[in-house]
Amino acid sequence: MTTPAAPRVTVVIATRDRWDDLRESVPRHPPPVVLLDNASDDATPDLVARTFPHVTLVRLPHNAGAVARNEGVRLSRTPYVAFADDDSWWEPGALERAADLLDANPGVGLLAARVLVGEAQTVDPVCLQMEASALGRHGDEPGPRVLGFIACGAVVRRSAYLAAGGFDPVVFFAGEEERLALDLAAAGWALCYAPELVVRHMPSPTRDPAARLVVISRNALLTSVMRRPAAHVVRTVLQAWRSGPGRRGILAAVPRLPAALRNRRRLPREVEAARALLDTT
Repeated sequence: MTTPAAPRVTVVIATRDRWDDLRESVPRHPPPVVLLDNASDDATPDLVARTFPHVTLVRLPHNAGAVARNEGVRLSRTPYVAFADDDSWWEPGALERAADLLDANPGVGLLAARVLVGEAQTVDPVCLQMEASALGRHGDEPGPRVLGFIACGAVVRRSAYLAAGGFDPVVFFAGEEERLALDLAAAGWALCYAPELVVRHMPSPTRDPAARLVVISRNALLTSVMRRPAAHVVRTVLQAWRSGPGRRGILAAVPRLPAALRNRRRLPREVEAARALLDTT
């Protein structure tokens, strides 16, 4: 009798008030699964516990945003962790393939997958940008190098993620990926776009696209303050000021600026140069 191989990837999900999405997505995740409930106001955590007893459920006392994923990574006991949103899932076989690629490429800290959106399975525009990355492919790495990713389409090396500090409370949520990507690269890890890994994303109807634009603008500025040169911070402000959501994002960033400044750290020259190159392409 053959002993089943130990799992190499844990799926980590952060959620809040999204039971209708979870009841469709959770059955599609291979175990082990860790679900962080961000202090839901409804019965989401109770329904998850009752319906999916195999899932490790963590009830957080407050809404931690993207930072909730950090606890999920800490609780994981596998070398790799795949993130999923409550309205997304990995295609069958994708996580096993991701583990094979990471096993074969010990210098890669993160793999970014191809994310297909909606019933039409439209490739997310961010994936098209990553596929055309000016950083190119290095040696036998599984795809072009990138300095960004979509959280619900990423598999990380657990040790690299924890050493980089995971997601941070300054940006909280939306656009939280950039600072982590920069810090992984600063620590010497390669990040690669691997389009053979596929994620399905069915955006929840409860999302508020207009509010999200404001938050993304806020967080782009905060991330720039934390890691980019002063000239880039100025350019980010000027660019944001040209639109209504951008101006509201700047105002929303003001209360968080002291925390961003406390966390400010210069990137290694080669990482800043790579990021600047991507800014111009």
